[in-house]
Amino acid sequence: METYGIEKLGIVNPKAVYRNLTPAQLTEAALRRGEGKLSNTGALVVTTGKYTGRSPKDKFIVDTPSVHDDIAWGSVNVPITQEKFNAIRSKVIAYLQNREIFIFDGMAGADPVCTRKFRIINELASQNLFIHELLIRPTAEELENYGEADFTIFVAPGFKCIPEIDGTHSEAAIIVDYEQKQVVICGSQYSGEIKKSVFSVMNFLMPKEGVLPMHCSANMDPETHETAVFFGLSGTGKTTLSADPNRKLIGDDEHGWSDRGIFNFEGGCYAKVINLDKESEPDIYNAIKRNALLENVTVDANGKIDFADKSVTENTRVSYPIFHINNIQPGSSAPAAKQVIFLSADAFGVLPPVSILTPEQTKYYFLSGFTAKLAGTERGITEPTPTFSACFGQAFLELHPTKYAEELVKKMEKNNAKAYLVNTGWNGTGKRISIRDTRGIIDAILSGDIDKAPTKQIPMFDFKVPTVLPGVATEILDPRDTYADAAQWEEKAKDLAARFIKNFKKYENNEAGKALVAAGPKL
Repeated sequence: METYGIEKLGIVNPKAVYRNLTPAQLTEAALRRGEGKLSNTGALVVTTGKYTGRSPKDKFIVDTPSVHDDIAWGSVNVPITQEKFNAIRSKVIAYLQNREIFIFDGMAGADPVCTRKFRIINELASQNLFIHELLIRPTAEELENYGEADFTIFVAPGFKCIPEIDGTHSEAAIIVDYEQKQVVICGSQYSGEIKKSVFSVMNFLMPKEGVLPMHCSANMDPETHETAVFFGLSGTGKTTLSADPNRKLIGDDEHGWSDRGIFNFEGGCYAKVINLDKESEPDIYNAIKRNALLENVTVDANGKIDFADKSVTENTRVSYPIFHINNIQPGSSAPAAKQVIFLSADAFGVLPPVSILTPEQTKYYFLSGFTAKLAGTERGITEPTPTFSACFGQAFLELHPTKYAEELVKKMEKNNAKAYLVNTGWNGTGKRISIRDTRGIIDAILSGDIDKAPTKQIPMFDFKVPTVLPGVATEILDPRDTYADAAQWEEKAKDLAARFIKNFKKYENNEAGKALVAAGPKL
């Protein structure tokens, strides 16, 4: 039996070993093993058990001398000892003995200078299908000459940690060891943990090479080659808004910005599908076909998907290879960005649907990273919850946020890029701003119409907002107009402004941070 070198990792007697099976073979294996069923579109449908979103409190980094001074330790980057990691890895390896093993050898980073090789070892065929879709797939020649992986990720959701013994917070653990170049994911079947572990590794490695890693989507104008990036946490619209039939998609979630331009870290997309509508999100809707993987959606006896059903979770998902989107940019790379868009789903109903940011405001709101975590995106989140996530991706940043912010500003200044804050959340109507209006706003940013529009200043935040935009309801552009009484907006605005000010205190311990306070809201 071909083992593809897994005995070097300690897995010495597997039942069978499969390497880089095709999506069709992995789907067939998942069905054979009872991991899921088929929808009427041909996509594989699975449920992920109690973990239906990421579990950030179960994430650890091994604290070793070689990385100790680089990591921004705290509530996000929690240390664990090498001994604890080794013990958990040994137990996971023991658990994997006598089981079918599914290997995917793939890459992250479409820029050849920055490419890193990742070996993913799965106990589940469906999770191997997921990562086959999400990472960059090697050609037959690349696979033949693959050599050693830069990082190995063990994924064993069936192995449960014992916190009192293993030093974890629950039965689940996501642990990165930069010294041994390994990751262990156990106890959780939520596949997003795998892709975010790859992203975390790239976030640690890329800045050392002068590359800004970004939690963003990106697309490009096919004629002018102008590129836009869309920063935002899960659920703010990165995937939806970057899938634009008039532009080439570079990627929907994780990118690097090097001196050579923007490039995708991944080879696939991972989209929320709660209330998915064919008319407003046709690209994602049409991507749900054979070789795609649906998580936690409900289907009837005939395999018909009920996108409105959130009985399992609001965080229903689909993953698919990027070529399921028709309009993609070959090579998943493009020139440097000209438009930088911060997406924020504001549950307070305070932020304008679009604000034109000054350079100082760009730094302030990038470091603030405000949004509302949407229900289901993380365990325990059942309703929109206000949060501040530095650089719109703090959960995946190992270095101090200011290092990423400084690099973004440098890249923007070098390429004369402009920044905009777009609220994809709520306003005074109590309803979420429509996808149609948000798309109109994005179109105005990308066409340059927003820079020619008449504007006004919004008090307290000093946002510059357009008063009229083509294809956008004029009455929503000033959020105060969406309330029966503007005093209601003012009351909510004071509350939100105070939260921004309180959050930003942590950046005021140096001159650069203090200098940005003036760019934030004022009470």
